[in-house]
Amino acid sequence: MFAEVIQGLFIPFAGTVLGSAGVFFMKRKLNISLQRTLTGFAAGVMTAASIWSLLLPSIEQSESLGKWSFVPAVIGFWIGILFLLLLDKVIPHLHQGSDEPEGPHTKLKKTTMLILAVTLHNIPEGMAVGVVFAGCMTGESTITIAGALALSFGIAIQNFPEGAIISMPLKAEGMKKSKAFAYGVLSGAVEPIAAVLTLLAAGFVVPLLPYLLSFAAGAMVYVVVEELIPEMSAGKHSNVGTVLFAAGFTVMMALDVALG
Repeated sequence: MFAEVIQGLFIPFAGTVLGSAGVFFMKRKLNISLQRTLTGFAAGVMTAASIWSLLLPSIEQSESLGKWSFVPAVIGFWIGILFLLLLDKVIPHLHQGSDEPEGPHTKLKKTTMLILAVTLHNIPEGMAVGVVFAGCMTGESTITIAGALALSFGIAIQNFPEGAIISMPLKAEGMKKSKAFAYGVLSGAVEPIAAVLTLLAAGFVVPLLPYLLSFAAGAMVYVVVEELIPEMSAGKHSNVGTVLFAAGFTVMMALDVALG
């Protein structure tokens, strides 16, 4: 199982790397419709993963509480929301397509703040993967190794377009392809780091797994609602983002149910 866990922790990062590599093959920057399409798909994947891979297992692991089995899920979910809200306030970042930085005032370059924005929402994704695999390794979890790998592949799928969304605009602004690729990869490097740290921490706090699972879910939902949905819905003809949200949700749901 150890080898499968290590592979699972790095599968999402591989998705970002492959997506960032698009800078070597695509001649033009991503148009608005394509960005909405990719963002909508990513939002759908993250929403479904939050439900089937994180919240439902959190509730199942708390079934000994009877009708109060939802309590750990609710508490962890809200801690995750508030944690991302805090990061949003203390880390300077700039969302794609926006000219107004968020967080504290800083003199950081636009490129750096764009990368920080993606890095910010990669943290909960890494934590989600780490805590799910931690659940598998404890032997006391209802989460299977196949279900954990389903989450890894689902996040990798949504990381693929995410890598392109970072590297392609940087190239369009005149940055060298190799450098744009490196920045895209860098934005996803936080995921395996967060996954490993969460895995190590969760190994010592088995009783808190329901809270950790729902914490990751809350953090991911915060990213979806605060960042991805506004991006996929901006401007006219935003229905393409909605349709791809449904597609991403369906793909992740099917993966989790089929493999979990």
